[in-house]
Amino acid sequence: MTPPRLFGIPARDAPIVAVLRRGPSNWSHVGRWDLERGVYEPGAWIKANLYPQRADLSPDGRWLCYFTLKGPGAWPPGWTFVAVSRLPWVSALAAWGTCGTWTRGAHFVDDRRVQELGAPDAGEARPLTRRYGLALNRPVTFAVERRHGWTDTADTPPRADGDLWDERRADDVIVQKPRHKGDGACVLTARGWFAAFREGPFGGRPRVAEYALVQRGISVPLGDVQWADWDGDGRLLVATTDGRLQIRSVHDPAGFTVVHETDLASLEPAPTAPPHDARVW
Repeated sequence: MTPPRLFGIPARDAPIVAVLRRGPSNWSHVGRWDLERGVYEPGAWIKANLYPQRADLSPDGRWLCYFTLKGPGAWPPGWTFVAVSRLPWVSALAAWGTCGTWTRGAHFVDDRRVQELGAPDAGEARPLTRRYGLALNRPVTFAVERRHGWTDTADTPPRADGDLWDERRADDVIVQKPRHKGDGACVLTARGWFAAFREGPFGGRPRVAEYALVQRGISVPLGDVQWADWDGDGRLLVATTDGRLQIRSVHDPAGFTVVHETDLASLEPAPTAPPHDARVW
């Protein structure tokens, strides 16, 4: 069995992570990872592609903003759309149609006056706009990570004029995030093609995610990791290449203790109707 591809989007103000799972085949799955309780709540299965770098989680961990290519559908947003749902479900509380897959997706902002998507093509957005604004994503590598405190390393090449979608430098970008704000003693780095689901040929070799921990000038690759980030307590959150979610307490770049683990590798598509509270704001 091929291990699933996993990507996490942490909430800014709550110990919650939205987990986007791809596989098997063309199935996608959404889960809610409660870091405080150490509980993974499985949610929607959808036979469509969810695009991790065009998704976002509201700061309170309540709502997921996602972009998908769903296929034929007789509803106003059409085949491709941005939607807001209640995590971990994809029932669209509001949805905006897009002109195909060449769209940036959207993310939540604190300024409620920012509503760059306009009125939705389906559903109602007013309950959302009382709390958050929605802004279009920048066409940039590691878009999700940059909204959560990651920055380019000093040796990352600058973005060239005219590189509209940040494609020319994408494979050379390395981003970093210290364990605690302003603390360079232990830094997590990442390199990869647009950061999420980076498989595919590039210059005759596969595009793969490369994570490492850097401490006291020593860089230790995290070869068993396909996604990683810090939580608010400085613990390392990871999705392993064989499909497990882990919380690791890091002692030094080469040493850690797994304090929580959830195995998602064995999950099989099991689409179910969402609960009632997933269909209402």
